[in-house]
Amino acid sequence: MLVNDLIRALPLDEEATHAHTGAWVASVLRTKIAEGQLRPGTKLSEQALAQALGVSRNTLREAFTVLGNELILTRIPNRGVFVASPGMDDVKEIYAVRRMIEPAALQWGPKLNVPGLERIVKRARAALASGKIEAMADANQRFHEEVVRASGSAQLQELMTRVLAQMRLVFHAMSDAPDFHSHYVELNASLVQMLRDGEREQAATALRNYLDVAETELLSHLEERMDVNGS
Repeated sequence: MLVNDLIRALPLDEEATHAHTGAWVASVLRTKIAEGQLRPGTKLSEQALAQALGVSRNTLREAFTVLGNELILTRIPNRGVFVASPGMDDVKEIYAVRRMIEPAALQWGPKLNVPGLERIVKRARAALASGKIEAMADANQRFHEEVVRASGSAQLQELMTRVLAQMRLVFHAMSDAPDFHSHYVELNASLVQMLRDGEREQAATALRNYLDVAETELLSHLEERMDVNGS
């Protein structure tokens, strides 16, 4: 992404009263990554970002440290800070976290919003029907975000935001496999049907199995790419 594009991707009109903390900057960048606006390998210019967000470079570096610890950014000596490109070990870690959180939220979460999940599936189906792969993938991401929101836990939702940011980076590795997301639309729809029928335990089990399949598919694709690239 070019510097000018990067600046346009950031919320220049945000109120600045709370903008002078590393946590706030980290949140902004994390959200942009989760939304797919900052892609793997993007170099983050300190000067451009500090200007765009109206913060000091020290504040920006605090945010970089936070996101580096979350494996969303990576610092390469003598080259700078880049949006990370997750590998196979990262995928395994991501799915280990997701298997612990999402099925539990679906089965026991007190804030389960079935109509909200239905609306997201409807958007995903519409995007799929019109060939809008990016919009379909985004809807699928929103579905899982809504699942975790059922927990009613702000801390779990914050953790899921980090996981979704990492997942967005992983999904960019699937850009040469556009059908990857499509079959998950109907799997999400089947989860919603179970929830409509009051079968929360069955839905949680189905989601756990679904995550196993997705992880295996991603790892297989990444392994094939490594073989092709001779890595």
